[in-house]
Amino acid sequence: MSLKTLEDVSYFKLNNEINIPVNNSIPLGKDKEAIVAFFKENVAPNRFTAASYMEKLEALISEDYLEEAFIRNYSPEFIEGLHQKLVDFGFHFDSFMAAYKFYNQYAMKNNDGSLYLEDFEDRVLMNALYQADGDEKLATALAFAMINRRYQPATPTFLNAGRKRRGEFVSCFLLQLTDDMNSIGRTINSALQLSKNGGGVGLNLSNLRAAGAPIKGYDGVAAGVVPVMKLFEDSFSYANQLGQRQGAGVVYLSIFHPDVMQFLSTKKENADEKIRVKTLSLGLNVPDKFYELVAKGEDMYLFEPYFVEKKYGIPFAEVDITAEYDNLLADDEIRKTKISARELEQEISKLQQESGYPYIINTDIANRANPVAGRISMSNLCTEILQVQTPSVLNDDQTYAQVGTDVACNLGSTNIINMMTAGSEFGPSIEAMVRALTYISLTSNLDTVPTVRKGNSEMRAIGLGAMGLHSYLAMNHIHYDSKEAVEFTSVYFMLLNYYTLKASNKLAVERGESFKGFEDSEYASGVYFDKYLKHDFFAAVSDKIKGLFDGIEVPSLEDWAQLKSEVQTGGLYNSYRLAVAPNGSISYINDCSSSIHPIVNRIEERQEKKVGKIYYPAAGLSTDTIPYYKSAYDTDMRKVIDVYAAATEHVDQGLSMTLFMRSTMPDDLYEWKLTTNKMTTRDLSILRNYAFNKGIKSIYYVRTFTDDAAEVGANQCESCVI
Repeated sequence: MSLKTLEDVSYFKLNNEINIPVNNSIPLGKDKEAIVAFFKENVAPNRFTAASYMEKLEALISEDYLEEAFIRNYSPEFIEGLHQKLVDFGFHFDSFMAAYKFYNQYAMKNNDGSLYLEDFEDRVLMNALYQADGDEKLATALAFAMINRRYQPATPTFLNAGRKRRGEFVSCFLLQLTDDMNSIGRTINSALQLSKNGGGVGLNLSNLRAAGAPIKGYDGVAAGVVPVMKLFEDSFSYANQLGQRQGAGVVYLSIFHPDVMQFLSTKKENADEKIRVKTLSLGLNVPDKFYELVAKGEDMYLFEPYFVEKKYGIPFAEVDITAEYDNLLADDEIRKTKISARELEQEISKLQQESGYPYIINTDIANRANPVAGRISMSNLCTEILQVQTPSVLNDDQTYAQVGTDVACNLGSTNIINMMTAGSEFGPSIEAMVRALTYISLTSNLDTVPTVRKGNSEMRAIGLGAMGLHSYLAMNHIHYDSKEAVEFTSVYFMLLNYYTLKASNKLAVERGESFKGFEDSEYASGVYFDKYLKHDFFAAVSDKIKGLFDGIEVPSLEDWAQLKSEVQTGGLYNSYRLAVAPNGSISYINDCSSSIHPIVNRIEERQEKKVGKIYYPAAGLSTDTIPYYKSAYDTDMRKVIDVYAAATEHVDQGLSMTLFMRSTMPDDLYEWKLTTNKMTTRDLSILRNYAFNKGIKSIYYVRTFTDDAAEVGANQCESCVI
């Protein structure tokens, strides 16, 4: 039965039956039956086959499906042998959703979409061969890291590696604007180019002068940030990947910018169409000073960027507002506007309740933890990328007098479930991942945007993260909202930090080069390592968590001291190494819970285009593990924040943390809910302040499950959900 004429298939029906209890239990066996039926009725009859694997590759090369150069880096004997080892591994998907997602969205098909040209083993091999760049040992390590599902490259990488006709490998980008028309124009062009190639784009508008600011001696004529937001929204709508999907963008603004209220108003449901933005995401850059003013119940002053830049000689976003607040307040030459800090706090909560926005970037927390010289002033579409940038200087013809540095997001993720069975291969697997991500960084084509190209070539930043935390905890009978979960998370991310540092140091020694600015970093001074050398604070304490790490080499204080010496002497090749993305879609293929947040449903219902509903049972769900799979919507968000805080301690960038709320809250979930069980703006304010006090760098969406079973703020950025 051709893929073009599939009729009377049984796998959708079988999958749907798992949502119908039998004798008060979930018939999980129906999902296994659906997998068997899917391969029998869909995959097997529609595979492209050849006499040998190399003959198949030669055919795909000749028909322009695969690039040729990377394949010629290896001998046919090596390729055939590695492919056979992957086949002999006996890989299988654990859920119908995983199999369906892979073949529907990731497997390469022929031109008319009637045949599958590859299976999971083939896609893994293409990724391994491409990213190893001729290194047989690395290709083998990568292939087995992926077939074991220890490592998952980001969707753009996993999907496109090796293909002749492909998109780019990079997930998303960060661009900053300076306060002039040339910068706005040039950045619109950059956003168009990047959106055309498939990446989501983050934009920092904090440097733009506010509405009513002077322009060239004329007072009160500046239009402010909202019209610029509309220009970018139209740009993303236009550059929509040949109509395949909407371009995606997020705009960030300092909470001390005079246009902050208008900025937030653009997402209100009753906003005037002249200012309303429908598709842009909103984010706020929030320094410590704001939390201080809210706590004291004081007024806050918003400072006009034009006058601040004129006084300080640097863009507004580069100014440390917390440190300079009193000086800015006392300076009569800097125009300022007074508002109530608590009223603004309430406006933020109202909007999060209504739309899920704005994202929150706690900039001072991010900068205190940032080991690289420079200032972090924004993030990306999913709030996990936090890197320093430098502004550009443009000529009147929009050429560069000085090229600044912007950011390309280069992501991948470990699967916690399978990494925890790696034993002595834990460290070598991480090294292979770092090398693969670095290769993508070095070979990404970013020529259309010089600032991104420069930032990428100088800094070589990567972002390795994790998925499957809740699945792993449940499989090991650990409640997500427990002390053991926090303890496990801390040790796991300490290991990621240690082994990515070792790998990046090894690359720097091999290539005789560190990232630009290494000598001014806390790595070079050694300060970064201080917290790891004081005591075994990050080691497992309980016997249960210690037992989980049996067979994995956990670094001692002496190991950290040795690493410090090696890094100070040999350097680091990558400026940034770790970031935890939401990884929604790709986690299904890995048969694990997404990212490190709790699951939403034990049996998740997904609406797939043209197909209808597909049901996905949580990975590892059984009668035995059901008590450990509590929904995020029924979990105290402070417990989620505690888990993220434990990971944040070791992550040099950010973590995409979503808050899950119910419009009608479960009884006794929050002790302050004495008079009503309805979600209020006060609840969100308390949780944001709790996150701030726990050292959380960023908050992504606030997702609210409403009484009519709808979700507010449940959008997913397709570029960054890796």
